[in-house]
Amino acid sequence: MKMQYLIMKKILVLLILLGANAFADPIKIDALSFNIRFDNPKDGDNAWPKRKDMVGKWLKAQSPDIVGLQEAKRHQIDDIRKRASIYAEYGVGRDDGKSSGEHCTILYLKKRFTLDKKDCGTFWLSDTPEKIASKSWGNEIPRICTWARLIEKGSERAFYVYNAHWDHQSQPSRVGSAQLIIQRIAKRKNPKDPIILMGDFNASETNPAIKAFKEKPLKLVDTYREVKPEENLVKTFHGFRGGSFAGGKIDHVFVLQGTASVKSAAIIRYNEKGRYLSDHYPVRAQISF
Repeated sequence: MKMQYLIMKKILVLLILLGANAFADPIKIDALSFNIRFDNPKDGDNAWPKRKDMVGKWLKAQSPDIVGLQEAKRHQIDDIRKRASIYAEYGVGRDDGKSSGEHCTILYLKKRFTLDKKDCGTFWLSDTPEKIASKSWGNEIPRICTWARLIEKGSERAFYVYNAHWDHQSQPSRVGSAQLIIQRIAKRKNPKDPIILMGDFNASETNPAIKAFKEKPLKLVDTYREVKPEENLVKTFHGFRGGSFAGGKIDHVFVLQGTASVKSAAIIRYNEKGRYLSDHYPVRAQISF
């Protein structure tokens, strides 16, 4: 009896040390990074009015847990949510910090998550990240990163989502943006919470700015490479042409090394009669924290 008592005591102490959630089921997240292409009438048959139904219906049918949108104008977000009302949103326009200009909006399933309103925001990828519409490092237009801490209903477990759109021309801007994002993630209010970083980085896997994510202090993992390390046909920008090509994967979904198990990952090449969701392929990852 004494031996049983000692064993039970040790188990109790272990449970206290590890915490109540130590043996809880992993939190599973289906994450999608999606540059939807801004509403440009010059796109002709691929312009937003001809794609919005397909995009909204596809998102509703697939219902990933979180979606990081890039290049989204306010009316495009409204169009998506009218067709996929399963989502709540968080984000602002990069031109005025409200509704003007492109957004890096985060969509999340409102039946599953709540937003931590005290731990979310947008920063500008510049030397003055809190200054609305600020620019640095050679980019001619403002660039932003929107972040949100999401809490799972019922379990109260939380994680961060960071959604960014880097500059397409300035390499100094991409390098500076990487360092700023690294600093912000490292200094998040709840450092024990896992993170997902996603976006259109306009930088391939060999770019020094992307490589910086994979080094200390963060050591991020590319979810796609966790399951498809040798895949070569990974080009995500296709200009509405479709197809599978070797080249730069510039749309990424990252997690912190050692915090997550990547169950699957894919470059989404869905189309309807040759019309694609966007000029970028969305990138999807199923992650277990």
